[in-house]
Amino acid sequence: MLPVVSIVGRPNVGKSTIFNRLIGERRAIVHDEYGVTRDRHYGESYWNGVDFTVIDTGGYLPDDMDVMVVGIREQVHIALEESDLVLFVVDVELGINTLDKSVAKLLRQQDKPVLVVTNKADNEMRRLNSAEFYELGFDEIFPVSGISGSGTGELLDRVVELLPEKQPEDEETAPKLAFVGRPNVGKSSLVNALLDDERCIVTDIAGTTRDTVNSRLTFDGRDYVLVDTAGLRKRVKVKENIEFYSTVRTEKAIRECDVAVLILDAVRGFEDQDKRVLREAEKFNKGLIIVLNKWDLIEDKDTNTVKEFEKYIYDSVPQLNYVPVLTISAVNKKRIHRVIEMTDMVLNERTKQIGTSEFNNFLETVLQSRPLPMKRGKQLKISYASQVKANPPVFKFFMNNPQDLPPNYRRYLENQIREKYGFVGVPITMTFKQK
Repeated sequence: MLPVVSIVGRPNVGKSTIFNRLIGERRAIVHDEYGVTRDRHYGESYWNGVDFTVIDTGGYLPDDMDVMVVGIREQVHIALEESDLVLFVVDVELGINTLDKSVAKLLRQQDKPVLVVTNKADNEMRRLNSAEFYELGFDEIFPVSGISGSGTGELLDRVVELLPEKQPEDEETAPKLAFVGRPNVGKSSLVNALLDDERCIVTDIAGTTRDTVNSRLTFDGRDYVLVDTAGLRKRVKVKENIEFYSTVRTEKAIRECDVAVLILDAVRGFEDQDKRVLREAEKFNKGLIIVLNKWDLIEDKDTNTVKEFEKYIYDSVPQLNYVPVLTISAVNKKRIHRVIEMTDMVLNERTKQIGTSEFNNFLETVLQSRPLPMKRGKQLKISYASQVKANPPVFKFFMNNPQDLPPNYRRYLENQIREKYGFVGVPITMTFKQK
């Protein structure tokens, strides 16, 4: 695991600008309006031989301005939950205000190192004015300009000095299965049914599982780690601190698992937050399975009901039509072990490796079947390709003018790869490089 640096502070002090500066790309939205950054953004940075994760927390502000400080405090709590070091960003142009003091008070109550970053210090006078922020009670202040980058080198030097050494790889070899989904869809019931042990609390009250709970399962002689996560509520419903913690831990479970098992309530169907979970897992190249729980409650089922539900899901997220769908009843323990069997299949698909010669023969056939288009008067050509990585699979294509390759042809290539080689439940990464 990489060490974690969180960027916190009141709204509109330039946290996202500094985040973009540290990770070297414009990933966070930057705008002079309160509350633009509502979700946490994760990025990776590298400095002086040290890799580390950076989190832009933003300021989550409810519409009622009377609870502004509560919103800021919730974001700070999230940052402290995961951080090894905190960058407390303030605005040197505007000076100290009451919200800065509120954040500082919370930070002083914990034992993680805090560096005060006085942003917008883009001239000598503002750099000198940074000294007033010693009033907040921290020993180290770094004047920087997030826009120009001045001062960030000195800041990063100190950051990597304070970070703990990268943790050695966990010796745990059992694959991790993260059971994720909305509250009250039966995640804990499924885990309990698989374990045949009331290790998790199961109740009809939504949100009972506040934290992630790890359990070990041995099935057919193979070990697995089952991660039962808190239910993912819609963002607008996530108000209290404990719900923020739950969401953070669920997202962390997705990032660290091998296979994300999205549990749906077959009666309630497939909703926007379910799509978000799938996209989150795909973004991190995790194995994916969709499980329709409470299938016993669906009336008038016939042989086509499952196919109709699959079509409904795939029509909602057509780019994820490679994700397998299972139907179960956790309460009645019907088909629950199919979840583990499907997990094994997805894990095997993730490790599949295709030889370069075989893959290029396949690619030649694909290109003959549907030739590459002309762009700006030039014929696009793919010279050769290879699978450069497995678990998860990554394919690299060498061609002329890769920037001109249309998105629909990329999708065509992926569809052909899946039709030939499967990769069921596994995101495929394809990169196109100039020959």
